[in-house]
Amino acid sequence: MTWSALAGRLTRLRLEPISLGSKLVLILTVVGVVGAIGITILLAAVITPSFSKLESRAVAGHVARTRAALVDYAAKADGAARDYGDSNASHGYMTGAVSATNLDGISARALRNVGMQGVAYVDAGGRVVLSRWRDAAASGDDARHRAALATMAGAMDWRTTRRGFYARLGADIAAIGIAPIRRSDGSGGGVGHVLMARLLTSAQLSALLQLRAVVDPVPVATAGAVTTTRGAIGIGVPIVGADGRAVASARFTVGRDVSVLGRRMLMLAVAGSTVLLLLVLVVLRRVIDVLVLAPLHRVEHHMQRVRASGSLSALEEEGRRDEFGSLGRSFNAMLQQLKDLREQIEAQSFALGRTESAVAVMHNVRNALAPVSTILSQGVAQGAAIDRAMLDRALGELTREDVDGARRQKLTAFVGAAIETETTNRIAQQRELQIGREAMAHVLEIIGTQQARAHERPLLDPCDVSEVIARNASIARYTLGLSIGFRFPAEPHMVLCNRVILSQVIGNLIGNAAEAIAATGRQSGTITVTIEDHDGTTRIRFRDDGEGFDKASAAVLFQRGFSTRPQKSGGLGLHWCANSMTAMDGALTLDSDGVGQGATATLTLKSAPVQAMGRAA
Repeated sequence: MTWSALAGRLTRLRLEPISLGSKLVLILTVVGVVGAIGITILLAAVITPSFSKLESRAVAGHVARTRAALVDYAAKADGAARDYGDSNASHGYMTGAVSATNLDGISARALRNVGMQGVAYVDAGGRVVLSRWRDAAASGDDARHRAALATMAGAMDWRTTRRGFYARLGADIAAIGIAPIRRSDGSGGGVGHVLMARLLTSAQLSALLQLRAVVDPVPVATAGAVTTTRGAIGIGVPIVGADGRAVASARFTVGRDVSVLGRRMLMLAVAGSTVLLLLVLVVLRRVIDVLVLAPLHRVEHHMQRVRASGSLSALEEEGRRDEFGSLGRSFNAMLQQLKDLREQIEAQSFALGRTESAVAVMHNVRNALAPVSTILSQGVAQGAAIDRAMLDRALGELTREDVDGARRQKLTAFVGAAIETETTNRIAQQRELQIGREAMAHVLEIIGTQQARAHERPLLDPCDVSEVIARNASIARYTLGLSIGFRFPAEPHMVLCNRVILSQVIGNLIGNAAEAIAATGRQSGTITVTIEDHDGTTRIRFRDDGEGFDKASAAVLFQRGFSTRPQKSGGLGLHWCANSMTAMDGALTLDSDGVGQGATATLTLKSAPVQAMGRAA
């Protein structure tokens, strides 16, 4: 998935509404995660330092135990040296009373019995009198160890040398014990010193510490050097020499049992707290579902049923005394109030609908009767085309025999012209009466349609809108006594409508256009009609050159009771036309470039199918 696709999906997720249950789950999850992190941090802050201290104490214990073992190991060499020093045989040997062959304790067996590997006698002047190393036949290092022991004994300052120390004998480390040579009763001191050597090997150190350890000839710099890895701790303890400085180090490795135990305890505590939090979250989620979301879904489903059916039935109460019980009771009270209000509004709407329908019908009837009134007014005001008395005199003269031929010819021409004029006037009156009869029939059709379909949605049938426009245009020529020029297409344009209602709407629009032309003060004007068919829709535009209107008033033109003519009352024409077009799945819009620029009314209707057009043709 690309980054743009991922970003788009995240954007959609942000824009999509989240249900209350999802929000609560998200909140509980966040709280659980934060709680688990907090508990982990708290436990880590408490457990980790505690076990670190325990581990430090364990390391210090290992160091102390190692030091004690080294001191004890060296103390045995020092004890053996005192045993050899407080001996009559050793004193006699140093004073010459006893020969070396008769000196007990310097044999290999004697040294093995006391656990020592080497012995040296040094006189009061610091000269090595005797140096012996055991197991000479088994060890090729005997000469080297003995030489190293003699060298060390000869260079040693007996007055400042500490007891029970360690020294390097070649590549090996040995515990050294020294003691003055005296008689067994403690007398005869000052003749020299005896020195005992006991090698310290890695095997012996391991046996002392009861763990795997090595004697490292490289001394450590500190009293207890510690190196830590993930699973073990390396400890180095200095092996102290005669001058108090380290000559080697005892090194061993111990497991981090305490730290491992601490980590395990921390993991168990975190796991336990996490599981506990999960259980609490699951229980809370279930409780929220039962106590919160289920009642809300119940109210929501009931509201959906009310919206789908329109029946304001009450919500079944569960007898709960908490907030949701109060919500249900308030909801039922609201539904009852809405039901009462709907009944009142239906009663008022029925009365208002009957009144408005009657007023709208009277408005359309008045518009349809206006041409009839104009035609009758013109017929009443029109005088006789010829003087009846003159016609009677001309006829009388023609019956007389004494009238000459020229006079008779003139009288005959006069009578013929009078008869022709009378015939022409009669034909014109018949044409006007025919138009008046059509207008009256239109009025009767309006009334009849209103009576038959007062409570029904108008039926839509294929209709030629060009024919409806032509009929209303011929009637509108007699509106307001104006001379109005009409231009409209002659070819048929079939639309789906109610022919009677569409004729009323077009009659209203033409009447409004005629009034707008009259409002300019002119006695003539033009109304141009254009028809366009596109994608199953037919648009009929009525363009006049009347007074027009301000664009700011376009939003209120279709309001009931609004009229651009202060001298007129009602304001039902455009309001009724717009509602009628909506009832026929159409629309009506008005537009003007401003006052004095004329106006355009646009009707939009569905085009009739091709089969309907064929049947109409």
